[in-house]
Amino acid sequence: MATLFKLAITADTTTTVLTKPDVQRYFYLLDPQHIDQDTGTLTIPANAFVDDQENPVANITLAEPDNGYYLLFINGVLQQDTLYTVASDNVEIPDADDIEVSAPITLIVTNFAPEADSQTTVNT
Repeated sequence: MATLFKLAITADTTTTVLTKPDVQRYFYLLDPQHIDQDTGTLTIPANAFVDDQENPVANITLAEPDNGYYLLFINGVLQQDTLYTVASDNVEIPDADDIEVSAPITLIVTNFAPEADSQTTVNT
């Protein structure tokens, strides 16, 4: 009679994941000269923003597709992402003619550079 051989194996896997966020914050006080009087669209040039150290910004960091995101606050209120557009040289906010002069506008750009490492130990 044939005998069935059974393998007895256990395996342990440990995975370490680092999300490694890179957060850039840009600050701006609404200047009415940046609002198009015909359309009401606010176009904030990159050089009108300052960073965390109050340094003027040359370009806006873009969010990586599928690995980053934007948060835009107007007067401290988070805005829906469909209400603005971000490019490396400006931020556009349509229908902005109701925003108060000198209202603070904050753009936060978060990108991730994740790393994962798995170690598997097989015991027989």
